[in-house]
Amino acid sequence: MNNSNTHRSVIIRSLFGVVVMFMFAIFVLPPLYDLFCEITGIGGKTAGAYTATEITVDTSREVEVQFVATNNATMPWDFFPVEHKVMVHPGESKEIVFYARNRTGSDMIGQAIPNVLPNSAADYFLKTECFCFNNQPLAAGEEAELAVVFIIDPDLPASVNTVTLSYTIFDITDRVPMQVSQVQ
Repeated sequence: MNNSNTHRSVIIRSLFGVVVMFMFAIFVLPPLYDLFCEITGIGGKTAGAYTATEITVDTSREVEVQFVATNNATMPWDFFPVEHKVMVHPGESKEIVFYARNRTGSDMIGQAIPNVLPNSAADYFLKTECFCFNNQPLAAGEEAELAVVFIIDPDLPASVNTVTLSYTIFDITDRVPMQVSQVQ
């Protein structure tokens, strides 16, 4: 076997290894990370829509809920909470609003990903309605008020007096088929 064939063989095996690593990173790691976060409670991920049941409001206690908004590096929108914090009684339903404006000249679709801190409070932060449940299409220059309705579960540990709900908004325009009706 000559030197040229040896180099070609090494290059082909190396390229195959790179492809396998990318496939692993794209298809295997995200579900493993979700499973790890679910098992350990790390990550502050909130559940989906909460279906309201009879919850008694605990008027003897108040919890400060803070709101933070961050844009992913590739997201050119204005995005922020209208109120930066509210005081709520556990069990009380509360609505807050985030503001979004597409300051580009193109129609875009955004998706907000929530996170709750401290991580131990994520299971007690119940969203009955949230803009994060759906994609957010905005036409060029369009703005919107995006609502979140939440309840802090009265079983939230007494040691937790402050909860932070943060959203990171991502540009997913290229990942979802956009129809003109979505943005108007």
